[in-house]
Amino acid sequence: MGGGKETPRQKMISMMYIVLTALLALNVSKQILDAFVAIEANIQKGALTQLERGDELKSDLSSELASSKGEDEAAKRIKIETALKSIAEIDKETQLVIKNIDDAKLLLLEKLGELNKTPKPEDKDAILWKKYSLDDPLRPSKLNLTALQSKDEFDTPMRELGVKELESIDKAGVGMKKVWEPYKNYRQRIVEICGTKSVEGKKYVVKLNGSVDAFVDNKGLQDAVSKLISKGNKVDPADLPDLTTLYSELTKNELDEYGHDGDIQKNVHWLGRTFYHSPMIAALASLSTLQYEVLSARSKAVGMIKSRISTGQYSFNKILAMAYPSVAVVESGDKFEVAVWMAAFDSDKQPQVKSSQGTVKGIKDGVATLEMSASGSNEMQITGSVGIADKMGNVKWKDYATKVFIAQKGGGSIGLPLQTALYADWDNKITAASGGANIKSMSVSCNGKACSKQGTYYVARVAASKGGAKITVTAKDKNDKSVTFTQQFPIKPFPEPTVLTSSLSSKGGPVFVGLPNGSVLSGVNFMITSMKVGSTNVNGNVIPATALRAYSPGSVVGVSGMCKRSDTGKPSPFKGAITIQ
Repeated sequence: MGGGKETPRQKMISMMYIVLTALLALNVSKQILDAFVAIEANIQKGALTQLERGDELKSDLSSELASSKGEDEAAKRIKIETALKSIAEIDKETQLVIKNIDDAKLLLLEKLGELNKTPKPEDKDAILWKKYSLDDPLRPSKLNLTALQSKDEFDTPMRELGVKELESIDKAGVGMKKVWEPYKNYRQRIVEICGTKSVEGKKYVVKLNGSVDAFVDNKGLQDAVSKLISKGNKVDPADLPDLTTLYSELTKNELDEYGHDGDIQKNVHWLGRTFYHSPMIAALASLSTLQYEVLSARSKAVGMIKSRISTGQYSFNKILAMAYPSVAVVESGDKFEVAVWMAAFDSDKQPQVKSSQGTVKGIKDGVATLEMSASGSNEMQITGSVGIADKMGNVKWKDYATKVFIAQKGGGSIGLPLQTALYADWDNKITAASGGANIKSMSVSCNGKACSKQGTYYVARVAASKGGAKITVTAKDKNDKSVTFTQQFPIKPFPEPTVLTSSLSSKGGPVFVGLPNGSVLSGVNFMITSMKVGSTNVNGNVIPATALRAYSPGSVVGVSGMCKRSDTGKPSPFKGAITIQ
């Protein structure tokens, strides 16, 4: 106290300060350890979710095999049987690493002296609730780490996992033999199994020579893994991205820097960085994380193999890039737009076509090609039916309809560059061309009302109508000769807005509404005027924390209400759902 001698009272105050500081530190430490308990419990739940997801995908294939009995599905049965064999190989590798890591976890608890030998399900005072069993070989033991007394003990994890010092790892220890090496081997085997296959007479083989155990960033990792998988192997190009992801997600920097505040040590093994002076609860959480990652990889691998085979009543195992122009007739130098999208189809079942127009030239890759001759004036309607057989052999037919524009003398066309119909209460963009090089003037009208021109487009605003809208193009050539043609378009109501906010903190926050994602219309804002969250009415667009008290993290809450368009002020209902974080 200022260098002088302390009085008894001052000594007592100093001692109380020291004791209170220590108690505060202990309390903070306990909170951190308790947080690890919750984290580990969530990791266990996540691992089981991945396990069940993979099992469900495998079950779908088994069910499909049982229902594929016809002679026309013999080839499909062979594909499914081959896929199930590959999945069985993956499960064998998965079982090995899950059990090894499980053995390591139980060993730590046993050496700590807190493991109950006989499982005691749902006993809050017991750690082991359900022990690993070969009857369910991919399911880790279920642990209740709330009952763990020595959560902060760190000697046992280091000693039993072979972490002698930060930079000294026992190569024959449990950490290396039961954890690290099986995990790395699994990474290699799962990629080799998924990448080796035969498709339509083509054989693909993946055998990894080497490994990727060091990287700086994700891009560098992806590039290195892609090269590793491709080197010396015959890889299906369609599989390479998925194989790269599988390997990358199981990759850790084996040797890396460790430390802080200038005290940095280089080339420290992952086992040392993870388990050196790690509290028991943190060590167990780290081991559970590895099991989660393995089961997640297994789920993705099973899904990858299943995706090669069509299952379910209607399913798809191939995708195709498609594109069509906004107008079927254009003049040289005119600007036009092209819609591009992905089409999915079943390579095991090609479509069938019924059409009174033209002839079928061929059917390949899920696409039937019709050849026909143009006829009529203004436009030619093309109609028919396309069908696909379900797994029972029943053909489901759907009518199709499209059109092409027939050029007038000198040509001409009308199109909607952004959509296939006009929308009510909206400035619809129209493209129009009268054709020919001698046109000196042109006008466009919609249902008799003139359309203004904005840049290269004409703009039409229409009201809702079941009868649709007729667009008319009128032009004059240099000799004042008139050219007129029309086209009918359907009118769709303006789409209702939806909730754009997908998730929200339990503390509440703002909610935004707008047109659905993927809508062809854009540039429209909405202001919420009233809102209901679950059964609670809320003023404005901000949900208070009080309205979310009844919902736990992960809950999905229904949200509905009224809003108005910023451009027209027109009211509109909205609804959606928000996930509470």
